[in-house]
Amino acid sequence: MYVCVCKAVTDSQLDAAIDSGLCSRKQLVQCFGVGRDCGKCNKDIAQILDRKNACRLLQAANDAQLITKTREI
Repeated sequence: MYVCVCKAVTDSQLDAAIDSGLCSRKQLVQCFGVGRDCGKCNKDIAQILDRKNACRLLQAANDAQLITKTREI
């Protein structure tokens, strides 16, 4: 699905960029140019970043919990 129609950027492209290390709106703007023209996509970009960052935090917490449980055994 297109997130930024002005720059023809999809949610899949943004997900891939975030997965490869981009972690801020500023970095996404620099990489894709999203949010500069009309700004209608800014809300969606923020939601995608929030979702991906929440997943990263959850994964990190799960990894830390797994390490702690492994040490207990």
